[in-house]
Amino acid sequence: MANIIEFSGTVLVAAGKERRGMWSVDGRLTFIQPVAAPDVVLDGWVLPGFVDAHCHIGLGPGGAVDEQTTLAQARADLAAGTLLIRDAGSPSDTRWVQGRADLPRLIRAGRHIARDRRYLRGLGHEIEPEQLVETVRKEARDGDGWVKLVGDWIDRGIGDLAASFPAKLVKDAISAAHDEGARVTAHCFAEDTIDDMLDANIDCIEHATGLLPRHLPRLVEQGVPIVPTLVNIATFPEISAQAAPKFPVYADHMAKLWERRHDRVLEAFEAGVTIYTGTDAGSVIKHGRIADEMKELHDAGLPPSAVLEAATWGARAWLGAEAISEGASADVVLCREDPRVALNTVAELQHIVLRGGIIR
Repeated sequence: MANIIEFSGTVLVAAGKERRGMWSVDGRLTFIQPVAAPDVVLDGWVLPGFVDAHCHIGLGPGGAVDEQTTLAQARADLAAGTLLIRDAGSPSDTRWVQGRADLPRLIRAGRHIARDRRYLRGLGHEIEPEQLVETVRKEARDGDGWVKLVGDWIDRGIGDLAASFPAKLVKDAISAAHDEGARVTAHCFAEDTIDDMLDANIDCIEHATGLLPRHLPRLVEQGVPIVPTLVNIATFPEISAQAAPKFPVYADHMAKLWERRHDRVLEAFEAGVTIYTGTDAGSVIKHGRIADEMKELHDAGLPPSAVLEAATWGARAWLGAEAISEGASADVVLCREDPRVALNTVAELQHIVLRGGIIR
């Protein structure tokens, strides 16, 4: 690690606030010029490291993966400029990742909590409704302040998406998590599931493909953000095609959710709903795709400044993490161009600095 790094370019402290003259000294940011000369000078537009707020470190298509695979996942995210990850459910014990100074910072959520035989095998706790509250309490104590519920999944008996657990139990479970000092987020594809989660005082909605106009004011009033994971929603047509022969209603439902994905995200943004970036990497989605998710949000109609807020300053504040300020950890990325003007510059970063160490 270089003891002193000088950042010679424009520093984006917030979407509408920039500064010049910043250094990293022993891994900490400062706007006070050191007496000693820098060991290295890095040029470019400086942003806080990207946040992937829906990512699965230690998870593969069939469940838990070994440490070498986990390491490769974390390194792929790091190479894309993702320096902070909010895990959204993993069957692997990834505490060791948190002990590695050369890997992204990780906020763990424990395992997914799903209904028995109503989710992908090997990924989470598959339980019956009467076990929900106690399982949530356990995961709240085991994680880093987050619990992940699978709010809905296909019910093969009815041939369509359906809630995983009764609404009353979901409310009790979320209340239990709050008692333990944890926040709860939930996988939600369907429309009615979002109503149940808002009624239960959920803290975040993942995917949110079923957003309807009636949900928007409630999300704003309750301060509930969404993480759309649009790079994952791009897989819905394939899911629909595979399901069509046996479950035509479900297949049609998934296709329609995909068709309106961008419209729903833009409607949410225009209504004032808070949006954060998340890739859902770790199962069918490859790691290191944060720039793709940012592009998807922009394609949906969000301006570059809002996309950057979703991926940097806003997401870090939401998760209680440092961004760019005096004394903050030097976790930054440097772009070749102003990303507020040319958002595609985030896909080809000039430099990546983590804890004051130059990754690239």
